Amino acid sequence: MVAEDRHESPYTFQEKIWRLLWAIMQATFFRFSFHTWNRWRIFLLRSYGASVDESCIIRRTVKIECPWNLTMGKNSCLGDGAIVYCLGKITIGERVTVSQYAHLCAGMHDYTKTEMPLIRPPIIICDDVWLATDSFVGPNVTVGEWSILGARGVAMRDLDPHTIYAGNPAVIIKKRAS
Repeated sequence: MVAEDRHESPYTFQEKIWRLLWAIMQATFFRFSFHTWNRWRIFLLRSYGASVDESCIIRRTVKIECPWNLTMGKNSCLGDGAIVYCLGKITIGERVTVSQYAHLCAGMHDYTKTEMPLIRPPIIICDDVWLATDSFVGPNVTVGEWSILGARGVAMRDLDPHTIYAGNPAVIIKKRAS
C-alpha cells in the first residue's frame, strides 16, 4: 500500500489562530450586535486588521473570512448575508454597494497542478459600483468604476467601467450613463 501524500496547509500557525479567533468573534459579538451598530462592527473588523472607513455600512449578517485582507472606502456597504471571502486581498472602493447575498471570492485552487494548491488572487471593486443581489465576483477580477453586475450575475473576468452586466457568465447589457 502506498502512503498517501501529506499536503502542507497554506496557512501559517499564526494565521490559523487568527482565523479561529475571528470566527468566534464574528459568530458572537459581530453577529449579535444591534442592527444599527455599524461602528461597532467596523471597530471589530479593524481590530483584526481590516481597513474600513468609519462611514461604511456593514450588516451584522455579513460573513467575512480573513478580515485583515479587506479594505473598504468611504460610504460603501456590505448587505445582509454577503460573503466576503478574503483569502486574498479584497479592495472595495468608495460608494460601492455590495447587495444582500452577493459573494466576493478571493481564493481558488490551481487546478493545473495535481496537488491543487490554494492560491489567493485579489479582487478590486472600483468606486461607484453596484453588485446586485446574489451576484458573484471571482478571484483576480477588477470591477471597473460605475459598473453594475446584475442580480445573480457571475463575473469571472474584469468588468469594464461604466457598463451594466448580467448573466452567468456576465455579459454586457449596455453602457451606463455617468
